[in-house]
Amino acid sequence: MPADVKTAFDVAFYFVDMALKDNEYLQPQKLQRLLFISQAYYSVAFNGHKLMPAVFVADEMGPIEPNIYTAFSKGRPDVDADLFLPQEVQSFLDNIWRRFGHYPAERLTKMTKETTAYKHAIKRGYRAEIPLDAMRVSFARAEQTPSVDRVVKPKVMRTQSGRAVTVKAWVPGAKK
Repeated sequence: MPADVKTAFDVAFYFVDMALKDNEYLQPQKLQRLLFISQAYYSVAFNGHKLMPAVFVADEMGPIEPNIYTAFSKGRPDVDADLFLPQEVQSFLDNIWRRFGHYPAERLTKMTKETTAYKHAIKRGYRAEIPLDAMRVSFARAEQTPSVDRVVKPKVMRTQSGRAVTVKAWVPGAKK
């Protein structure tokens, strides 16, 4: 099944840019955990679809995407990436950042290392691949992670009086 963004760099740059916007330094390990969490929750929220074409492996530090890890090892790489993500992906990543962006790297590492997907992979040895299905099952069960409905929330805006309004896509001619 094809991924919904072209490269994992698109998602990595999104998180790096969000951190810069929030005037925060994004540690390499925190970036790795956010990528892992994003891929897993996306698979849960969108019926097994892949967010990005990425392979995660079990490392002693936690789950990593080795290509992103290597590329970012000396700072932000000079790679062409999409500046504009699909709206659905953008909204999803906004929710991930809002929920987990303020967490320290250590907390994200602890959370991801406690998933059964990581535990099974690390038993097979360092650098063992973590299958997407195992990630999806771990996060769907919400074992050591928040449930998907607590992470991916509908976009809520406010009226001028402050009343909350849920924003949904409008399709002309569609019945309720």
